[in-house]
Amino acid sequence: MTAEPFPPTLREVMLRPWWLGMLVFALVVAAVFAWLGQWQLGRAIDTSPQAPGATEQVRPIADVTAPGAYLPEPLVGQRVEVSGSFVADDFLVVSSRYNDAQQGYWVTGQFRTDAATPTSLAVAVGWSADRAVADAAASTLNADPGGALTLTGRLIADEGPVAPPRGAADTEMTRMSPAALLSWWHDTEELSVYRSYLVADAGEPLVGGLVAIDSPAPAEGSSVNWLNIFYAVEWAIFAGFAFYMWYRLARDAWEKEVEALEEAQAAGAAAHAD
Repeated sequence: MTAEPFPPTLREVMLRPWWLGMLVFALVVAAVFAWLGQWQLGRAIDTSPQAPGATEQVRPIADVTAPGAYLPEPLVGQRVEVSGSFVADDFLVVSSRYNDAQQGYWVTGQFRTDAATPTSLAVAVGWSADRAVADAAASTLNADPGGALTLTGRLIADEGPVAPPRGAADTEMTRMSPAALLSWWHDTEELSVYRSYLVADAGEPLVGGLVAIDSPAPAEGSSVNWLNIFYAVEWAIFAGFAFYMWYRLARDAWEKEVEALEEAQAAGAAAHAD
């Protein structure tokens, strides 16, 4: 009488070359996920946050950002100074601007800096609750933009351009976007432009009834980015899931092998009984 074979144990299946190779693959995948989680965790904690009140210290704009560069979050609202002069005929009105919760309009201009290469910065110079007052002020400034001066103010990130509302004029703008303003500026060939814009401090008396733009200091942010911490936890879960998938597939293979052996033994016993 031939002895019936014993079914393999789960440990025996896992130690087979195929499943050992799959374990190595799972280890590699888990290592990649663990590295990504560590990278996200490193980005989640700012080890050198700005000192409290750092945004209120006036810095040269060249020390904060460069033309064409995005303004990083810790520097949004930084007070800067920049020297140059406004360009005639490039004062435009941007609507949907608020001062102390009151809706109104900004008058903006192209400020050509003193950089060695042609470089411009979009500047919001004043606010009015009345569109006619804002238009008149822009016309006055376009006729006489003034001479060389040094501006101070708060640097703000581009809000992104949007299409004019339906039925509005092509020049109607509801977002403060240097990219949108650039399309209406003059003398822009080979011009470098800052992506961020400046909300100018009230200096000389504002023309045409404009008032200073309310631009409070930004709230002090946390040095911990919780979204990145959430991503780091996700990567750790994915790393654990790689091991689970290896275990689950090996177990399924073992259960199928045991089931097939038991069915073969049952069929043999039935044939022997007949």
